[in-house]
Amino acid sequence: MTPRERTLACLNEKPVDRLPAVHFGFWRETLHKWADEGHLSREEVEAYQDGNRIDAALSERLGFDHCWTCTISPNTDLDPFFDEETEKELPDGSRHVRNPEGVVELDVPGTTSIRSAIRHTLVDRESWDYHYKWRLQWNPGRLAGLANPRPSGEDRPVGLWCGSLIGKIRNMLGVEGLAYMGEDDPELLDEIVGTVGALCLRSVEETLRRVDTPDFAHFWEDICYNHGPLVNPRFFAGKIVPWYRRISGVLNDHGIGLVSVDCDGCIDTLVPHWLDAGVNIMFPIEVGTWKASIGPWRNQYGKALKGVGGVRKSVFAGDKAAVDEEIERLRPLIDLGGYIPCPDHRIPPEAKWDLVCYYTKRLRTLPLQ
Repeated sequence: MTPRERTLACLNEKPVDRLPAVHFGFWRETLHKWADEGHLSREEVEAYQDGNRIDAALSERLGFDHCWTCTISPNTDLDPFFDEETEKELPDGSRHVRNPEGVVELDVPGTTSIRSAIRHTLVDRESWDYHYKWRLQWNPGRLAGLANPRPSGEDRPVGLWCGSLIGKIRNMLGVEGLAYMGEDDPELLDEIVGTVGALCLRSVEETLRRVDTPDFAHFWEDICYNHGPLVNPRFFAGKIVPWYRRISGVLNDHGIGLVSVDCDGCIDTLVPHWLDAGVNIMFPIEVGTWKASIGPWRNQYGKALKGVGGVRKSVFAGDKAAVDEEIERLRPLIDLGGYIPCPDHRIPPEAKWDLVCYYTKRLRTLPLQ
């Protein structure tokens, strides 16, 4: 079977020759470390992007079938982005920098984690109208360069990027700003959600008129942390789910029945709302301190719920025994069907090349029921 056939059969609970070996990309620092060790060149590191030819070649060397986030991607972001500018330089070398979404952040030299927000540009009706609303309108240029990311001669699954219905809004407003706007100016928040939802819907519709039918669809949100959602579940159900339904309806009309959402954190509270809205693949199922697993969700919601993820990425810093233990932990979940193990986020710099290769070999040779 080809990687595409294998992956789609596994998610649709049909017979497969073996389990797909899927990943979620790599930290840039990981690639630099592996280049230092001689596993890939500096040119490959600089050219790497999720789903491109370098990614495909690296996946093959490590023993993976493909990266899950390989998508045909219309532009659903701010267009144009804000210019990145330094607003203030501090004595310790850190800076206040405006990012492409208009958020002023603290940039500390030498750190690779998410920057702390200092100030948000989007705070009220005036800032929405002046800075944001016009940047979130549909235009044909959003499809510029649209191409199928599957290289010639390869057969791996390709998704359709459907955008973000609330995660990017949360980025622009901040968690507190989103919460306060829902109380202080719900009409404005409704307009922001409607503008973003309409852009994502139009982008999906126009893309599907121009490309071969993708194998699955994919959203991004990241609206949870280790104790639950960063947005009110009632707001999510009432305001965001209707837009998911509209988009999933278009996808289903084109024969796309596999719809994935990328959301980190403890997503349990939002899972039933996504399922109700036509999103049936949870990804990347971060194990974290809350021990996320497809098992309890499957028990509660049945086989309609599928998953990609759930492999504790920290095992790649351990040894073969740690990898073996992790695969055995996942064995009952694999046997449920409709589930593909995948590192629960990008493979970190602590990962050992040989251990990742060992993991993929174990996965590819794992006997299936």
